[in-house]
This record gives sequence, C-alpha cells and structure tokens, in this order.
Amino acid sequence: MSVTETIHPFPSFPRRRESRASAPASALAFGTWWRCLLLAFFTLLFTLPAHAQDPLRIGQWIDPTGQLTIEEVTQRGTEFQPVERPRAVSLGSGALWLRIDVPPLAAEPPWYLMLNGAAFLNRASLFTQGRDGGWREQHAGDHLPVAQWTHPNFAPLFEVPAGGAVTAWLRIENRPAAASAHLMLLDANELQQRRQWTYLLVGAYVGFGLLVGLLAVMHARLYADLAFDSYAAYVACMLLFQLAFTGVGGVFLWPGSARFNDAAPAIFMLWMTAAGIWNIRKATALSRHGPTLDRAALAFSLFGLAFPLPYLLLNNGAMYAILNVYGLAAVALSISLCLWTWRRGEAYSFWLFLGFLPVHLAYPFPALRAAGVLPDSWATQYAVLIGSAIEIPLLLYILHRRARDFSEHRARLRALESTDPLTGLVLAPVLRLRLRDALRRGRRLGHRCAVLLVELANHAHIVEREGRDAGDRALVVAASRLAAVVRDVDTVCRVSDTRFAVLVEGPSHDDERRRLAQHMVARGLERLRTFPPDLGLNLRVVSARVPDGDIEAADGGEVDEQLLLQRLHRALDRLKTDPKRAIHHLEPRAAPAST
Repeated sequence: MSVTETIHPFPSFPRRRESRASAPASALAFGTWWRCLLLAFFTLLFTLPAHAQDPLRIGQWIDPTGQLTIEEVTQRGTEFQPVERPRAVSLGSGALWLRIDVPPLAAEPPWYLMLNGAAFLNRASLFTQGRDGGWREQHAGDHLPVAQWTHPNFAPLFEVPAGGAVTAWLRIENRPAAASAHLMLLDANELQQRRQWTYLLVGAYVGFGLLVGLLAVMHARLYADLAFDSYAAYVACMLLFQLAFTGVGGVFLWPGSARFNDAAPAIFMLWMTAAGIWNIRKATALSRHGPTLDRAALAFSLFGLAFPLPYLLLNNGAMYAILNVYGLAAVALSISLCLWTWRRGEAYSFWLFLGFLPVHLAYPFPALRAAGVLPDSWATQYAVLIGSAIEIPLLLYILHRRARDFSEHRARLRALESTDPLTGLVLAPVLRLRLRDALRRGRRLGHRCAVLLVELANHAHIVEREGRDAGDRALVVAASRLAAVVRDVDTVCRVSDTRFAVLVEGPSHDDERRRLAQHMVARGLERLRTFPPDLGLNLRVVSARVPDGDIEAADGGEVDEQLLLQRLHRALDRLKTDPKRAIHHLEPRAAPAST
C-alpha cells in the first residue's frame, strides 16, 4: 500500500510556454546526438559507390515518335549528342536512344551494363551486333515481368560482348516521368558485390522495419492508442514502397507481375504518405486543437488512399503532376501540423517534427528526380531508405514516451474514482468489496483474516490547537503510517472523517493481529516533524478475526461486511469511555464453517 501525498485531479498537457521552453532545451541537450545522426545520414547519402565511367563514351538522341527501329536509328549516328553527365529528359510518347562506345574488354569475367538507380523505367532494350551482322536484343523494364528480363536484377542489366571495341545501342521508354541513364560498366565480380551490398542494405532495413512494426502493434494493444496503429500502417507502407522503389520487390516478391511492378512505387508512395498524415493527426491530437483542420487532414489522407485508382487508369502527365504535388504537400503539411500543434501546447509535436526530419531531408532527392531536375543516381534511389531507417525507430520511441505519459495521466484519473482525495487511500466501496470476498473465501477455505478499525482520537484537539490544515496533515500522516505497517496485498481505507479500516488478508493468527494493533498505536506516537514535540497521533484500535460465525453474519447466515463494520464502530465508540485504553480485541465466538 502507498499513500499519494499530492494528487492533481485534472492533469493537463504542457502549456504552450512550457512546451516551447522545454522542447528546445531538450533539443539542445541532445544536439550532439542529432548532429551525429545527420552526419551519418549525409555520409551514407553522398559516399556513393564509385565506379569510373571514363571508358564509356555515350551519345544520346530522342526519337519523338518512339517508332524507329534499331536499323533506322543507326543511320542517324551523326545526330547523337555527346553526354558528359547523366541528365533527366522528358520523353512523352518518344524514346531515348543512347549510343555507347565500349572499349576492348577482357574475355573473362563477363561484363555488364547496369542502369543504376533506374528500377522504375518502363522499358529498356540494349542492342548489340554480332559477327554475322544480326542484332542481339536484351530486354528489361517495368512493362516486362522481372522474371522475363534477359538478366533479372533489381535494376535493368545487360551483358556486353568482350573482345574488341563494341558499339551498343540502348533504347529507353518511360512515361509520364522523365528518364535518364546513369550507366555503370561492371564485371561479374563487381556486379555480384553490388548485388550483395544492395540486398544486405535493403534486407537489413526490411528486417529492422518489421521488428519496429511488430513493436508498434504490441504498443497499440498495450496502450489502446490509435497513434500506434497508424504508425504501424505507415511503417508497412514505407517498407513496401522501398522494396518497390529500389527494385528488390520485383526480384523477390512479384517477379511475374509486370503491371504490379510498374504500379507499386506510386501506390505505396501514396499510401505511405496518407498513413503518415493520419499518424500525425492522431499523435498530435489535432481534433482537440482544430476540428476543421483535423477534417481537412483526414480528407488529405483519404485522397492519398483513393488516388491510385485514377492515377493508374489515366496514367498521364496531369496525374503524375498531381502525384508529385501530393508528396510535396504532405511534407509541408506534416511540418505545419507538428509545429502548429506544438505552439498550441502539444509538447510531443515538436519531437514528432524532429522524428520526421530525416525523411523530410531525404525527400527532395527522389522528388527532384521525379520532376526531371536530377538524373537517376544512387542518392535518388536510396536517400529516403536511409532517412526512414533513422526516422522509424525515432518515431516509435517518441510515440512510446507520449503514450506512457498519457497512460500515467489516465491512471491518475482512474485512481481518483476509487481513492480518497485527501489521503490517497481506497474508498469505502472498494474496501467493502474486498472484505466481502475475504469473508466468503475464509468460510470456504477455513481460515481467518484480520479486520482493524483505527481512530485518530485526538484529531479534534489538533484542529483546535493548530488549525484545520494541521488536522488534515495529521490524517494524511496517520494514513501513511497505517499503510506502512501492512503488506501490499492488504487494504487500508478511510471510512469516516477520523476513522480507518484495515483488512489484513488471511490466514491471520491472533498473535499477529495483536502485535499489529500495538504496532499501529506505537507508530502514531512517533515524533511528527511539522508538529510541536508534545503533540502526537493518539490512535485507538479495535480488531477482530473473521469470519467467526457471528459478528459478520446476517439473519440468513450470509456474510454481511457492513454489519461487521457497524459492530466494529460500536466497539470503538465504547472504547472512548475508557481514555486510558487504546486497543480492544473482539474475540472469536465460533470456528468458521468450512464447505
């Protein structure tokens, strides 16, 4: 048992002034930690796997019709413009042709051209001419199942013949997004190493994300908080989006479905964004601060859930523009909601803003790639993956701290319904319920428990001498000392202004009950620091061992805990007639009947 010294009946969330002061201070305290995370993020982002492209000489030309054959394109060799560095090009219904001059290569091991960071191109075909003059064609791209690619891989991959210098022709289709060609010339060993690193990175990310998602589901059941449900949905969509965006999902999860492989990045990006805004709505308690804004955020999330259908049906430039605007608007909206609710008093909204920050910093790379500003690269493909790997555990920790604090507030509110506001002890209905169960259990099992009624006999004298506040403090101290001499499983309750009932769960013996009563009286006489030296707590105690077959029995023979308490009260009233006597024990009259 414990006594709550101070209880706030209506615990409130941090006020705006407090939250604005405390959150930045904490942020400064963890400044070094955040700088380390951001440094690691940008180190991983910009320390790209380097491979010299100097051996390749590349020229490009756009076929506006998209209908020309390889024979017709080779006749336009003079129209190809040299490519110094990859750049994004909007093709519409046309096709991008690249003429690649490959220098002489060793016969062993085999050599490959890989379109790095281009897992979502519609179609890519490499043409090389054999010794007989015929054209060998290799295929890849989202409009073809990955299992049917010439060389199944997470990104379009083509084998180049070894031996002398070779001119290869690469045809790329992609609509409505822009296309670019970040070509890498790799031998078989380098390709295997790159595959291993990619699968290790994505596999570790997915495994970690699944673990965090499972923890989120467990927290949702533990705290009954919808913020964890929305967070789990956000994590699931983020994992699927990364699998689709990096091309790994097409290799392992849906290798036979070209249509789904083409649609998956857009679908999961929209659902991930919608789940993220839904999570922010719940975690920031937006409905409490702005019901209209909450409905607008809900509509924004529902739009993201429904938009994949018209996007896939129409699949034109307008739908693609809406897709990109939706992603950028989601970033702006999430930042605005977090900071706005923080200023309105939600302290954890500031930490949510920091939790989403790694993805917000990484999002411009794929967004600018989608807009055609940046070409395909390792950064545009893996920036969000690295950012979300930092973000996901941070958000779970923030949501956990938020739920734990809120659950403590709710626990305090629930405790107020069953505790005495002055002493923090349980209320009389709780005592009666436990006492009734103890009496019935004692009859059934044949053992007795102890019930003591304790009165602060000099409470009126303390109030008269020191004032009402001193009398209240004396009651609190008396409750604390009574609770300290019993076990945690026992019950101490304030049953009237100056009287306390104590239920000591059985089996209990007479000697233990007598020693406990003496101990209570002695604890009351101990020195009180805030009271004069000559003023102590005079406690009177009446005890009984029950069930004893009579004192707790009603007319029908059933146990009646209220009748037991009434008889203890009468015995304590009679004890007042003998001021020198502090303890009275009601002796058992009969052995409890066992059934």
